[in-house]
Amino acid sequence: MRCPFCGEDDTKVVDSRIADGGDSVRRRRTCGGCGERFTTFETPELVMPRIIKNSGVRVPFDEEKLRRGIMRALEKRAVEIEKVNCAIHRINHRIRATGDREVSSRLLGEWVMEELRLLDEVAYVRFASVYRSFQDINAFQEEIDRMQHDAPSSAQPLPPPEESKG
Repeated sequence: MRCPFCGEDDTKVVDSRIADGGDSVRRRRTCGGCGERFTTFETPELVMPRIIKNSGVRVPFDEEKLRRGIMRALEKRAVEIEKVNCAIHRINHRIRATGDREVSSRLLGEWVMEELRLLDEVAYVRFASVYRSFQDINAFQEEIDRMQHDAPSSAQPLPPPEESKG
C-alpha cells in the first residue's frame, strides 16, 4: 500500500485487529520512506443487489444515499452516530441476505422506516411523511395513531448483526 504522506510504496503492517464487529480488519502501517504511521481498513467487497425504483428503473445500491436519507430524517435529533451506523449495517445485511440480484425500493424503504422507528419516532414520522407522500395533517395524525396503537411502550431495538465466522 502506498503511503498517503509521501507516496512511498514500501509500507509495512505493524498491527492488525478485527473491527466493526468482525466485518473488517483494521491495520496500522508504517512507511519505510518517511516513517509516518497510518491506519487502513480492509472490508470484503460484496456485490449488492440493484434497487428497482417505483418507475421500474434499476439503479445500483448506494449506501451513501441511504445514509443521507437517514441522516436527513434524524437532523437535529439526539441519536448517537454508532446507533445510526448499526442501523445502516442491519439494512445492508438484510439487503444481502435476500440473496436476490434486485430489491424493490419499496422494501428498502420499509426496512429504513423500521430502523428509524427504533432510533427515533420523530425521525420515523419525518421519513414516513416523505416516503408515503403525506398530503395533509390528517396523514401525519393517522401515522402517529398507528404508531401508538402498534408499538408496545417497551419497544426494543433490533439486536446487532451476528458476527461472521470466517
